[in-house]
Amino acid sequence: MNCLQPQDRPRSHHRPAPHQGSPRSADTTLEGFDASRRRLLAHGAIGVPAIALAWMLAREDARAETSRPELVPRVHDLLPKKPHHEPRATAMISLWMQGGPSQVDLLDPKPQMARFDGKTFPGKIKYDNAAQASSRVLASPWSFRRYGESGTDVSELLPNLAGIVDEISVVRSMHTGVNNHGQSIRALNSGATIGGRPALGSWLNYGLGAECDNLPAFVALIDPGQLPVQGVENWSNGWLPSIYQGTVVRPREPRILNLTPAAHLAGAPQRRSLTLLRRLNRRHADRRPGNDDLEARIASFDLAARMQLAASDALDISRESDATRKLYGLDHDETREYGSRCLIARRLIERGVRFVQIYTQNQYWDHHGRIIEALPRSCRKTDRPAAALVRDLKDRGLLDSTVVHWGGEMGRLPVVQNDSGRKNFGRDHNTYGFSMWLAGGGFRKGHVHGSTDDFGHHAVEGPVTHHDYHATLLHLFGLDHEKVTYERGGRSRSLVDEKPARIVEELLES
Repeated sequence: MNCLQPQDRPRSHHRPAPHQGSPRSADTTLEGFDASRRRLLAHGAIGVPAIALAWMLAREDARAETSRPELVPRVHDLLPKKPHHEPRATAMISLWMQGGPSQVDLLDPKPQMARFDGKTFPGKIKYDNAAQASSRVLASPWSFRRYGESGTDVSELLPNLAGIVDEISVVRSMHTGVNNHGQSIRALNSGATIGGRPALGSWLNYGLGAECDNLPAFVALIDPGQLPVQGVENWSNGWLPSIYQGTVVRPREPRILNLTPAAHLAGAPQRRSLTLLRRLNRRHADRRPGNDDLEARIASFDLAARMQLAASDALDISRESDATRKLYGLDHDETREYGSRCLIARRLIERGVRFVQIYTQNQYWDHHGRIIEALPRSCRKTDRPAAALVRDLKDRGLLDSTVVHWGGEMGRLPVVQNDSGRKNFGRDHNTYGFSMWLAGGGFRKGHVHGSTDDFGHHAVEGPVTHHDYHATLLHLFGLDHEKVTYERGGRSRSLVDEKPARIVEELLES
């Protein structure tokens, strides 16, 4: 499918012919000697290095003179594109729990740890912060029970998730292996630990295009507290064309700035102004073919005009029923803000937005200390709205085609960090075996995949790397992860191009 493999060869830049006789032209006179740059090097008494440099310059010019324009112009747009096979999912909402929720306290019960509580860990631990490290086991202070027909174990801290366990797949064997927030975030959001790469939402829109033309295809719903670690990189298009970057929706009103025109410009005056602007932009772009950033900027102007009505409607939750508002927790201070963003995400998806990511604030789940106080607070903010989102999507017939993801970039260690009294206990980073859950879009219902060792440190059965996770997601969207590529620097790049990846068939509905 050529539409999924646009070429990204650098365009040639021919040097203009020098202006003969001009005292400041490229061909200058040096003490009366008419010497171009190459002649100066060729005739100058500076030996072999000058000759070698002249030869290299000649090669550069030869390449420029013999280059040819691309036979098929590159086209980057958000028009719908045909997938490689029949998709199960058409949209995704990622509930991004930045900081690393503790799997052994939430989704991966380890009753064996109770026998070692307060005792030395019987094995090796991979610490991230050795200065605050301890080898004493910290058994979970919270109880687990089995819920639903599936009998899935869930912590008492997640009572609302417990009510929808028969709709979700819990993955207990996630693994990135890089005990650093930034690197692990990049791994799960962009496919590799290095920076500057396109985010998952950008890849989906690059491969499939958009389903609506009056709302952004990729929306980032940020937290009012802080941006997550890596900031805007979380929704960056990386080296994909700018048209695929995410659009930020603010956590407070106005959620999108400058969306409504001034009263004296509304209506006919604005329409005339936009028509003129569109003509000028098009003429400007036609004179600069192949400028992807320019085309993306023009496309964003056009989208902004179309969004004036559509976005205002999508972001307005005031007309939702009292029952729906209560479902998402808008009637409680602890859940109102996060619940509002989850509700907005549902409204965006049902209007054709492809990918929405909802972020918690910077290090919200990074509980190096005072975990006994902080972890329940994090759960109270997110548990009810997250479960409501799954219920609401199912009731509206949208869950079958919408993937819902819940999880962060890592989990936590089974031992005490900050061993200075029980109220100060925390847990250090663990990226060798942690948990997340997925619902809808072709994922199995009421399923638990993989396992960690008896202390929840390492994935030992059915490990799922970030490469496997991305290959599986793309498969559900009807895309072959080996074919959704972008040519950059002479190399074919993809979301999962660093290591082999497998589609985790065990996670998929038959």
